[in-house]
Amino acid sequence: MNLVPQIRPDILKKSVQRARQRGIVLPTFAQQKDPTQVSEDIAGRLKDTGLWDLDPANLFRITWKNEAVAHGGGFGHGNWIEFPREITGVDATIVGILGNWFPTGAHKVGAAYGCLVPRLVTGNFDPETQKAVWPSTGNYCRGGAYDCALLACPAVAILPEGMSRERFQWLEEIGTDEIIATPGTESNVKEIYDKCWELRESRGDGIVVFNQFEEFGNAIWHYHVTGSFIDEIFLKFFANGGRQGRRLSAYISATGSAGTLAAGDYLRKVHPDVRVVAAEALQCPTLLEFGFGEHRIEGIGDKHIPWIHNVRNTNLVAAIDDEQTMQLMRLFNEPAGHECLRREGVDEGLLQSLPLVGLSGLCNLVASIKAAHYYDMDQRDVLFTPLTDAMSLYQSRMEEVQQSHGPYSPRLADQHYARYLQGITTDHLRELTYADQKALHNFKYFTWVEQQGRSSDELRELWDPDFWAGVFSQDVVSQWDQLINDFNQAVAA
Repeated sequence: MNLVPQIRPDILKKSVQRARQRGIVLPTFAQQKDPTQVSEDIAGRLKDTGLWDLDPANLFRITWKNEAVAHGGGFGHGNWIEFPREITGVDATIVGILGNWFPTGAHKVGAAYGCLVPRLVTGNFDPETQKAVWPSTGNYCRGGAYDCALLACPAVAILPEGMSRERFQWLEEIGTDEIIATPGTESNVKEIYDKCWELRESRGDGIVVFNQFEEFGNAIWHYHVTGSFIDEIFLKFFANGGRQGRRLSAYISATGSAGTLAAGDYLRKVHPDVRVVAAEALQCPTLLEFGFGEHRIEGIGDKHIPWIHNVRNTNLVAAIDDEQTMQLMRLFNEPAGHECLRREGVDEGLLQSLPLVGLSGLCNLVASIKAAHYYDMDQRDVLFTPLTDAMSLYQSRMEEVQQSHGPYSPRLADQHYARYLQGITTDHLRELTYADQKALHNFKYFTWVEQQGRSSDELRELWDPDFWAGVFSQDVVSQWDQLINDFNQAVAA
């Protein structure tokens, strides 16, 4: 496995020239972790730049630490929601880190950056002759298309036809070169893979497929950037300052591409007792019971185990009913829901923040509450989970539920609060033994060896903890950062 590709000088020279013409400067991984390292020149450009603008300066906003404003923001400690007992029903503290304040409104721009840029700065992707293909069930292809728009690289977005219409509209608005809708919805990942193989056969070297489910750059970005961010805010705001005795006890993330789960590998290194919990839809219980099906929790494509999922580092599987997330969507966003939560003691500031929790975020919140119950966690325990995006990306889903279920009444809100929040139990959980972990790992065979061209030896290699230590080594991102600095210096010359 070569995580630092060999440099191709002829292509790299052309990419440097394109970047020079367009005023493109690339952020390092170190700057994405700590944006205080960003130059005054870039910080000045950002003061006149909107968060979603197609300006290369926004590459430096691929960080968890953006100021929570739509235009002209700088950097701070980051953004998160601390959910109180009035919502969770548990004494443990559940903290959701907010993806809404990334460009595109989701942290997937970071995962896509981790896949594309190492190839760009080594000449292993040629924007003049190749298109970057982004297969996804939604936010990842949006992130990849956005990164490409900022980097003057042609992009192909592939996503299921049943995803929310906001995704398709936005991809059109930013000028994505091609938008390909594949059959099905969130669970139809194989159909996306099939389209990638079709493109490989028909276009050959004219495309480079950045498959988030197998691209280690996705996991590496989350390990170093997301993982360190969680650790930093835990130490600064939850372990100290009058909260001594707190422990970072769990990290919970929907499976999806498993990139976000890699933050759990980082947290395990610095907090050895942390539990890593993988959430999925009950209607498609792949990790829970090798099951299949369809569901409505956008952003957690399933029916297989991603190549980049280090299953050996997952302790618990939580399967979440998609009807629960759809009704919590109403509770968190409609007036009757807010009235109910207000009566239960939720303060106004938090009520205003609840629309920042999208569908996969609601899934993660429920899974976090289940984990707190299952492990008997108390006021000493702090659990972290990503809130990938906000409800602004799902208004069409809200309209569909309103039409199918009718007006949201105070009675319904009270019922949903009691059933779907305070009534959360430890059902549909699977604590993984060593044998369970290995069985899930071996399950990768049927997707990756039989269908996607991987070898059995490669699959065996993934079971070795030393393999993952090498993937997540600081040496890898340090080499990438040096190549990024070399690229920027050549652009400025």
